[in-house]
Amino acid sequence: MLSEKIQDAAVRANIAEDCAKLIDKQVATKGGLAGIAMKTAYGVIKGVGASYIPGAIDRLLPDACQALDPLWQEGAEAGDPVKYLSENSDRTADSILSVTDARIANTSNGVVSATYKKLRKSVKNDVEAAVPDLAQIIGSHAV
Repeated sequence: MLSEKIQDAAVRANIAEDCAKLIDKQVATKGGLAGIAMKTAYGVIKGVGASYIPGAIDRLLPDACQALDPLWQEGAEAGDPVKYLSENSDRTADSILSVTDARIANTSNGVVSATYKKLRKSVKNDVEAAVPDLAQIIGSHAV
């Protein structure tokens, strides 16, 4: 199971660092008014602290991987869990966002919560677009 493979703190930290780089890359490529809003909001969140994004990812990974376990297992049975997550980016994104939605609902950080809520509607497409790269990151560290 994927959630068992990320129990190692070093593996989790490496995945979190690579995911933070992926988010940086995705935000940087955003254009137009939506891109300006995304870059501004992301800057606010990064302003909480330099290690906030990787730390948040590290804290979310156990729950996210648990949510992804059924898809990962289906992919393993099909022969390639990385490819399977990519091919099922809609389901993968929904699984990940269910975790972040629950976490944000319980956060005490008003800046992060308000920013997430403003962007949540548009985030699904961004998460879906990132799934192939995310699957590669997970696969490179957890397989």
